[in-house]
Amino acid sequence: MSDFTLNLTPKVYQYYQEVTLREPEALQKLREQTHKMSTSRMQISPEQGQFMRWLVELMQAKKTLDIGVYTGYSAVSVALGLPEEGRVIGCDANVEWTKIAKRFWEMAGVANKIDLRLGPATETLQTLLDNGEANTFDFAFIDADKKNYSNYYELCLKLLRAGGVIAIDNVLWSGKVADPNINDPNTIFIRELNTAILKDERVSLSMLPIGDGLTLVRKR
Repeated sequence: MSDFTLNLTPKVYQYYQEVTLREPEALQKLREQTHKMSTSRMQISPEQGQFMRWLVELMQAKKTLDIGVYTGYSAVSVALGLPEEGRVIGCDANVEWTKIAKRFWEMAGVANKIDLRLGPATETLQTLLDNGEANTFDFAFIDADKKNYSNYYELCLKLLRAGGVIAIDNVLWSGKVADPNINDPNTIFIRELNTAILKDERVSLSMLPIGDGLTLVRKR
């Protein structure tokens, strides 16, 4: 037993992955391809992708959002956990990154489950609301530009059904949020959202030290 979270040294982290990770070949190849890119730190860890797949399976989710598609790892992970009629609406504005994503969605056999919407995610989410889709989504993953994190959170909360879950990435931000001497805009945006969620009585929450920190909120 322990009253604190174990520090994952490289050796422990390697063991952790060896005994828990079941990464499909398409996701492994996507991760390897993305690691060649200068922006590769934007990709989620494989254990985080596996956790989100497990979560949507547990929830028996069918209708989900992926805000910040990047090269598509999170969308594949979630899509693999959905039934055949399940859907991921992916929101991103980068054509080149999402071209890579589409290729691996095909490889993973989930392209039919993913609906990519290119353009500002706030506009895509608002369009969904305008089209009468409030309170209809089961799950949302937020991992995009930090300045809009609060906007994404509020829009997703409106789109989510009662009992639905939002997963928010990068909430520990490499530890920067805990350092009062670090006050760049992105750190402030994340820090402010963390504080706001803690006080938000519309949801229950749990922050997990997986990847770069993942907050789960359940709409009441």
